[in-house]
Amino acid sequence: MSGASISALSALGTVQEVSANNIANVSTEGFKASSVALETGPEGQGVQVAAIQQSTNAGPMIEGIEMSNTDIGTEMVDMIKTSHAFSANTAVVRASEEMTGHLLNMIA
Repeated sequence: MSGASISALSALGTVQEVSANNIANVSTEGFKASSVALETGPEGQGVQVAAIQQSTNAGPMIEGIEMSNTDIGTEMVDMIKTSHAFSANTAVVRASEEMTGHLLNMIA
């Protein structure tokens, strides 16, 4: 159970990194935002990164210069959702570790 959560934590970390990069480059001329596609892990367990895809949508034109196509609102909502998913998976890993510790104490 915790193996699936650990793989999810890794994938969710990548999602946060991509969102942070998009936000960091919101003022960069011509920057194209990226997104992460997730998929089920090996043998149907966990989550892994399938691909990091760059958007092909044009950014707004300001004085003839294409700006970043990053949507701050969307990025912030995505980061909040990812944060909640990360917290939930952390709780699963923590509970699994505690159960293992209690079992080892019972055996010893």
